[in-house]
Amino acid sequence: MNDPVAVAHTAVDSTARTLSGFVHGMRLEQVPAAVNLRARHLMLDAIGCALAARREPFALKFVQSVHALAGSEGSAQGGRGVFGFAQRLPLRDAALLNGVLAHGLDYDDTHMTGIIHLSVSVLPTVYALAGERRASGADMLAAYIAALEAGARIASAARGGFHAHGFHPTGVVGAFASTLAAGRLLGLDITQLVHAQGIALSMASGSLQFIEDGAWTKRMHPGWAAQAAITAATFAANGIVAPQAPYEGRYGFYRCYLGEAEYRNVDLTLATAGLGSDGTATRWELENVAVKPFPMCHFVHASADAAIALHRSGLDPQRIRSVQVLVPAAVIPAVCEPVAKKRRPVSDYDAKFSLPYAVASGLLRGRLGLKELTPEAYGDAHALALMDRIDYLEDPDSTFPLHYTGEVRVTLDDGRTLRHREAVNRGHAERPLTNDEVRAKFFENAALYFPPAHAQAVCEQVLALDQLANLQTLETLLAHDPAH
Repeated sequence: MNDPVAVAHTAVDSTARTLSGFVHGMRLEQVPAAVNLRARHLMLDAIGCALAARREPFALKFVQSVHALAGSEGSAQGGRGVFGFAQRLPLRDAALLNGVLAHGLDYDDTHMTGIIHLSVSVLPTVYALAGERRASGADMLAAYIAALEAGARIASAARGGFHAHGFHPTGVVGAFASTLAAGRLLGLDITQLVHAQGIALSMASGSLQFIEDGAWTKRMHPGWAAQAAITAATFAANGIVAPQAPYEGRYGFYRCYLGEAEYRNVDLTLATAGLGSDGTATRWELENVAVKPFPMCHFVHASADAAIALHRSGLDPQRIRSVQVLVPAAVIPAVCEPVAKKRRPVSDYDAKFSLPYAVASGLLRGRLGLKELTPEAYGDAHALALMDRIDYLEDPDSTFPLHYTGEVRVTLDDGRTLRHREAVNRGHAERPLTNDEVRAKFFENAALYFPPAHAQAVCEQVLALDQLANLQTLETLLAHDPAH
């Protein structure tokens, strides 16, 4: 249907309309102070994750690739900044690369019920566009908050169905959330925001096939969503006619991105729950965004903490005969199967999605950080031997996806069983990392390649974002190569 008049008479789905009205109408002064402050800390956390990835092999390869795409424009001084790199890029290329960097270590935040990483698509979008348009820090922050609220709900409505059908919510939902953020910064009205979401429907992507072989493609999903969002919102701003029922239509988002069984489980009331089309909100999903304590798939965190707790209790790893790990049924395909492969990670990404490795590292070493994701660590003979003795069971008492539960049961050589359960994963809204802990994580990540004074200056700028007239100083600080 290409006739703008005909499209104008097509029913606009209520989900798209409500989300457009909320994102258009939300005002920063209406956001509770605690939510506003937490939002700035989530931004800081994502930036720290990006800086920590600065010299990773995947990061350097993506940088090389994106600059090849940008061609002669890649060295333009008037371009947009990339986290941790002095050379600037055109608008959409910078957004793409910043998404890759922020998500690349799998250390970024997660909205628990939506099972989605939102900051790593929304932040690169608003950072690039706010810099391009010389918007204020408050404008950037408002667009970020509004988009996180919308994206969390869009993802939650699927009730975990995207993963079951092979799609990565961070990529597919991230395209819609980031499009709403971009549209707000571009000054789109409510009707244009509906069109922008309709355009995003043809751009949302992100396959879970990377789980099969530890491929790098997951890392590009949020950056691709950010790049698509800027395109979709710009098209809408210039009158490109788009579908008016991107969520509820016959070939809308949920019908096309979910199998029949998963689609029957969709609850569209969750897509706008607590949001008013006038920009008001009765609850803030941003408060349910969990900051990661480990640079691993969030599905293994509770089990890792349980294993670390057993290690710290004085467990002798040499006396372990066998290990059983109780996990939510829904996470088994991602982190437990195929069992033989999960017991033999051959890359850091394999290790990030390996429940046996997360538990083995916790039991053996009492830790699970970036240093435990090197070939020497996941290929260690003691770790490999222990992984062969680690099995999983479906946890009948799990409250997933509300909580990402985990329980580790260790049988010793004398027949005794030791166990520890984490009913609520650390970092969850019910056990959140405090803002002080988020800042500590940022400094730990930033200090890998940048001096403390530089990290402190970045931190101060991000936490004062709502007071900044523009992003020039922050962008200069972040578009910066390490000293050596």
